[in-house]
Amino acid sequence: MRILGIDPGVAIVGFGVVDSEGGTQHMVQYGAINTPANTPLAARLVQIEQDLMELLQQFKPDEVAIEELFFSKNITTGIAVAHARGVILATVEKAGIPLYEYTPMQVKQAVVGYGLAEKNQVMDMTKRLLKLRSIPKPDDAADALAIAICHARSATSLLRRVAPQGKETV
Repeated sequence: MRILGIDPGVAIVGFGVVDSEGGTQHMVQYGAINTPANTPLAARLVQIEQDLMELLQQFKPDEVAIEELFFSKNITTGIAVAHARGVILATVEKAGIPLYEYTPMQVKQAVVGYGLAEKNQVMDMTKRLLKLRSIPKPDDAADALAIAICHARSATSLLRRVAPQGKETV
């Protein structure tokens, strides 16, 4: 299964593409969509949509995983990120790719085994799990890979079953 992990933002949208088979994940590609500073928000959102469509066409993920929005300090930044996240959700939905959302705590639990892990612990475990030489840069890309790993581990969970009618249950 090919998973596209996304760490939403306005200035930087991190992405990580991971192939998952038999409980093992392999990094395919990672990077970031960068939008220019001092550009109107609407123009940045259009660029995010266009670049994301290119990623979806290039990597053809089976599923997309995105981090749920969490902010506690700067509500203005949080609102802008919410706009970008909405564009990302709509773009993935239009592409017809299944979309899954995870909280930061769920990502930390899946990658490190502890939901209150520090950011550097998550980045180090992401590097180790994917057998990378160094922690991916920018941090947003490392976060996106962690989100993809979280989904890979959740998607293969014994808790995920198929109901008799063929509908998936959690």
